[in-house]
Amino acid sequence: MIRNFLVAGLLVPALLAQDGIDSDAPAIPADLLDDPHVREELAINEFTAPSIAKIFDSLESLAPLPINEHTRDIPERTPLNRADLAVELGFLIADGFLIVQAGELGKVEELASHLTRYGKALGAGDRVNRHAASLLESARDGKVDQLKKELSATQKDVELELVTLRDADLAHLISLGGWIRALDVASAAVVRQFSPERAREVMREDIADYYSSIIGSLEPRIAERPNYVEMRDLLAGMRTEMVLGEGEEPTSEKMTEIHQQATKLVELALQREEH
Repeated sequence: MIRNFLVAGLLVPALLAQDGIDSDAPAIPADLLDDPHVREELAINEFTAPSIAKIFDSLESLAPLPINEHTRDIPERTPLNRADLAVELGFLIADGFLIVQAGELGKVEELASHLTRYGKALGAGDRVNRHAASLLESARDGKVDQLKKELSATQKDVELELVTLRDADLAHLISLGGWIRALDVASAAVVRQFSPERAREVMREDIADYYSSIIGSLEPRIAERPNYVEMRDLLAGMRTEMVLGEGEEPTSEKMTEIHQQATKLVELALQREEH
């Protein structure tokens, strides 16, 4: 793994320069980048986004996350705007990981139906359909590890479809939606059972900084939407709050504030643009 990251560090700038892509784009936190992306997608690195599966892996020590206290109603009507579709798809994939972690495999069928609906609306219906069928089979067989693999593969396959459409922004928005959902539930878990060690798992200023930068780099029709402007400002402030000075310990008060901000991020991210 270390070797792959070193290779990526050497090769990506040259490949980006060849393709005319901005090599000053923010770097993905290393522990959120899947190996297959590093090995296979160097030439299309602009589409590589943090893995939602890796986001949940980083929160493994906080399990079980309080999903039953943070259920989410999924709208029956699919959003018209593609940016909204992408963000909400990220929320759905994160919901899948929460369902699997909670052992509520009976909810996988409904999740698979929603994933299929959103995948079709994004133009990646065939790819998502295959994973939806595998999700149902794995849920029936109680194969938790396979469920996680299928959820991770769903994100990657939708990204690959977006590559053909040259729409990097949507790949980043799927990842953003997944992280916001995970942050909201994980921060609630830490508030509920606080310790400095648990708080550090959530206080990742590098991730907040990354997504703040990503929002600023989106095409103007997305980045200039009022909810995205507010999200970027909120993330920038959250990033500052997450930085701990030498010898400083996280406090329950700071963690409560971060959770409140995460809940606000959820509200902003799910605001739809109607047209």
